[in-house]
Amino acid sequence: MTTGLTYSQYVTQIATMAVVAETDPAFVTILPQMITYAENRMYRDIDFMFTSTSLHGTTFVLTIGNRNLSFNIDLASNSDAASGTFVVSEQINLLTDANGNAATTTDPDACVRVPLLPTTKEFLDAVYGSSLTANRGRPQYFVPFNETLFFVGPVPDQAYPVEVVGTYRPNSLSATNTTTFISQYLPDVFIMASMIYISAYQRNFGRQSDDPQMAQSYESQYQALLKSAIVEEARKKFDAAGWSSQSPATVATPTRG
Repeated sequence: MTTGLTYSQYVTQIATMAVVAETDPAFVTILPQMITYAENRMYRDIDFMFTSTSLHGTTFVLTIGNRNLSFNIDLASNSDAASGTFVVSEQINLLTDANGNAATTTDPDACVRVPLLPTTKEFLDAVYGSSLTANRGRPQYFVPFNETLFFVGPVPDQAYPVEVVGTYRPNSLSATNTTTFISQYLPDVFIMASMIYISAYQRNFGRQSDDPQMAQSYESQYQALLKSAIVEEARKKFDAAGWSSQSPATVATPTRG
């Protein structure tokens, strides 16, 4: 089993592989960028289950007569327990009571979730562009305008709470955020992704025998490790699908041991 890494262990291992002192000014300077590069690459290459999140709370309530829904992508300002930045929206759920009216709570699990259908801004403008009282109603559609602003239609007739479901980017590994999912469970992939980045700087650290093919070598190792990581994530999703597809029974049987 691969042993997870803390921030200090990660720095030591990278410095050792790069043959550079941990206190080297050039190394210290590029360290944050190297971590960001490695993490971003892994988040783009692997469809992680753990990065799914649900945003809701008092700031996620539509205003009567206003089709705009705006929110802060910094999860620290929202009710979600995760820490990081919201990057991709996948679904917006209107939260209602059993009669279809605006819910009196912002807790999605205590409401009826009514999924809004994605559409285009042109459609909303043409069909639900008016905010006149006579044209208002319970929203049925949504369209993202940018990463922090959505439009809904019809224009809300009540102050409906909403739930935004999507993907977030966790805070990076750092001296103050000493462990992450990636550093704990995929340290080997993380190290290889980091070495791809740092290999371009190794000449700056005074090594005389740098291999110009080093970056390609680390890239090959990264790709090999990446394949197994992708398989593992796919296996998790298969298991989750297996559980959710089970018919109700006294004893549930997982898809694998």
